[in-house]
Amino acid sequence: MEKIIIDCDPGVDDAVALMMALAAGEQLNVRGITTVAGNLPLPAVTRNALRILSFLGREDIPVFAGCSRAIFPGPARLSSVHGADGLGNSGLPDSELRPAEQHAVDFIIDTVLAAPSEITLCVLGPMTNIALALIKAPEIVPLIKQIVVMGGAVFCPGNTTPAAEFNFACDPHAAEVVLAAGVPLTLFGLDVTSKALLTAPRIEALRQSDSASCQLAAVMLADYGAADPCLHDPCVIAGLLDPDCFTGIMALVSVDCTPGINYGRSVGFVSERHLAGRQPNAKVITGVDDQRLFRMLMELLSH
Repeated sequence: MEKIIIDCDPGVDDAVALMMALAAGEQLNVRGITTVAGNLPLPAVTRNALRILSFLGREDIPVFAGCSRAIFPGPARLSSVHGADGLGNSGLPDSELRPAEQHAVDFIIDTVLAAPSEITLCVLGPMTNIALALIKAPEIVPLIKQIVVMGGAVFCPGNTTPAAEFNFACDPHAAEVVLAAGVPLTLFGLDVTSKALLTAPRIEALRQSDSASCQLAAVMLADYGAADPCLHDPCVIAGLLDPDCFTGIMALVSVDCTPGINYGRSVGFVSERHLAGRQPNAKVITGVDDQRLFRMLMELLSH
């Protein structure tokens, strides 16, 4: 059983990832959900996390609101592809649940300290909460089992700018803190998520399912940014459940934090000549069996 904290900014694809994780039964033990400003402002993403939990009947999972802005705020980068409510205009009702009083950063620190080498951090949004936890309590760095991230465009173009992927562009300084920390790190960036497409027949299969979760996912994903939307955040959860569904390469990854056209760009060094004696700091996922991924999505949401 993998003990995880899901740090997210729901968001359509975050919501689908949450539904997958909470349907995984004994494979994933979700210790809590932390929220961060990203796709929408902090109050909205926190509200959406609570709405998903109520929809699933998972009032046992606590939600902790985190950071409302980047470490060094740059250009405003709210996403426009998630609908007015952030959940694809799905009409999901507001929840009566409320977030916990503890700040997300402190929850992350306390949870890692209480379970050394057992907690995996699943990061689906900007890495602000994670970076601040590492800065505030550096003693947790060797105690984190691993960090798995949806973020970056290491060997491909960005989606927010030609250079940068959205989550890294929202807070490149936070991304750089996490990349430099030395925690075992896996990046599910655009290098792979752009290959995990939800085609029209797949959306229709979700819609035709008897499962309420499948039907909700179909509604949310039907108008999610493109004719064949990418399953960005679900790749992180799928990677924990079925690592063999993905392939990747070790690289030394850094982020451009200099204001300008490359702000938020992630760069990976792979060859010995470029590494120049330095060690890789991340596994960059580059390949996916997308049919296997969609089967997993259908099976989980059909529970």
